[in-house]
Amino acid sequence: MAETRIHPSAIVEPGAELGQGVRVGPFCHVGPRVRLGDGVELKSHVVIAGDTIIGDSTVVFPFACIGEAPQDLKFQGEDTRLVIGARNRIREYVTMNPGTAGGGGLTQVGDGGLFMAGSHVAHDCRIGDGVILVNNVAVAGHCVLEDEVIVGGLSGVHQFVRIGRGAMIGALTMVTADVLPHALVSGPRGHLDGLNLVGLKRRGASRADIAALRDLLAALGGGSFRETARARADGAATGMEREVLDFILGPSDRSFLTPQG
Repeated sequence: MAETRIHPSAIVEPGAELGQGVRVGPFCHVGPRVRLGDGVELKSHVVIAGDTIIGDSTVVFPFACIGEAPQDLKFQGEDTRLVIGARNRIREYVTMNPGTAGGGGLTQVGDGGLFMAGSHVAHDCRIGDGVILVNNVAVAGHCVLEDEVIVGGLSGVHQFVRIGRGAMIGALTMVTADVLPHALVSGPRGHLDGLNLVGLKRRGASRADIAALRDLLAALGGGSFRETARARADGAATGMEREVLDFILGPSDRSFLTPQG
């Protein structure tokens, strides 16, 4: 592992913990409670604040601001955290905020994500592995984005929304309700637009899995998602169908996005 290098113009506050091979570029500011894993790179003009952990080999690009106080008027300076996993790419002007006392005190980001320029992860969110937020996506507080979710550019996700694994949100979409795993959502006010077939094929889903998911979506279109899911739960034949049913029956404060009438 290469030695850690800190540019002379950067400020690394006493108390910050830097792993092996960390590179801190020009005019960066690293706060006293920050922990950077091995091989983390801060390109330049990056601010890492608060009680923030960044995992190994994550790269943060210029003018990103990570770990500053939540954008929540209820926040009173309580001790909360932001934990970011390994191998993420956090591009220019990205903001990620720590949790709040009312939301559990933790914002968590998984491994291997790509957060494109200007995207935002708000307080108390849980972001899975392999998530992609395209340019200028805004994810509001308390949201859950499961693994391999892709959110298209200039889209917004309403607070407390859950987006299931492998779902894809089209560009310029406002997501105001929960999104089923592997679903495709589009429209200025998002509506369920079938399955994310491209994503399913990339992940090696079988024809049987895709057929079962199509049949489930057709059944869900006939009434209440939760009532239909409870009726089908005992007979779910495939792992992916079971995943969607478990998601529907899981705890949530939101309704579900439905097909456009």
